[in-house]
Parts: sequence; C-alpha cells; structure tokens
Amino acid sequence: MTMSMMTNPDLDAEALYLVLAARIKTALAGIGNVALVGIHSGGAWLAERLAADLQLTDRLGFIDVSFYRDDYAEKGLHVDVKPTQIQFPVDDAVILLVDDVLYTGRTTRAAINELFDYGRPAKIMLAALVDRGGRELPIAADFVADTVQLTADQTLLLQRAEDGQLTLSLTTSHA
Repeated sequence: MTMSMMTNPDLDAEALYLVLAARIKTALAGIGNVALVGIHSGGAWLAERLAADLQLTDRLGFIDVSFYRDDYAEKGLHVDVKPTQIQFPVDDAVILLVDDVLYTGRTTRAAINELFDYGRPAKIMLAALVDRGGRELPIAADFVADTVQLTADQTLLLQRAEDGQLTLSLTTSHA
C-alpha cells in the first residue's frame, strides 16, 4: 500500500480556525462555567488556541482516548499516547469538546466516556474544524467550520508548525 499526501488549498486550516472560533465565541457569550477539552492531538492544538482567544486558559484540559476506543483490542495502543490532563471540576461544567476532524463519531464517543470518569458535566458540546461525514454513530458537532466529502481511502491530517500555524493535508492510500 502506498500513500500520497498533499496540502489542500481549499482547506486553509488557519481560515477555518477563524470561522470556528467566531462561531464558538458568539454561541458561548453569556454562558458560565465553560471549560474546553481538546482531544489529542489536533483537537488539543485547537483547544489551546481557543482557550487563549476566549480567555479560558485556566479552564483548559486535554484528553487522550486511546484506552477508551472500541477498537483498542483490534488496533492496539498508539506509540504516542499522551496523558489526559483535566485540572478543573467537570461536575456541572459546560464542556466544549474540541477535535480536528469529525468522521465516524467513535473518537467523540470515547472522549465522552472518558470525561464521565472525571465527573458529570452539565452539558457537552462538540466543536470540529472539519466534518468529513461517514458517521457510524449518531454524533453531530455543535460547531464546525467546514464540511467536506471524502472517499474511504482519504484522510485529513491537521498539522502544527513550530510557530503554531495550522495546515490540513489530504492523504490518499492506494492499495
């Protein structure tokens, strides 16, 4: 199997971030007890930027769903597992769960399962930079910057440069 990767000029990650941030800022205005939780790793990068832009850096957490995935036994453990870091009370908080690409919904389900290990939020909302369709579970984002249609052999990958700039690459696997 070979893979090819290219940056998609139609998916400007920086421009998409600005759209997503504006939608979230408008929707969260006046809502109290908000906390952000980014799903490693692309969602964590987005959550960091959102927390700074929304002045919620003391209400920022990160979650790694590796042990909560329903395909854990099948795929095994990723080599780059990161620790979950939630340093604020989850009970009764309005949690904005942040991911880079929403696809099947399985990562979101795993993240919600893990969040409940930390407490019972008042509400969980989901933000994603891109929704690529292909849902296998009944999960939808509350906030999304763009929706794209990809084939099953295509993957969107969010990358962050050393200066913090985000880019989206489209990877296609060939059998």
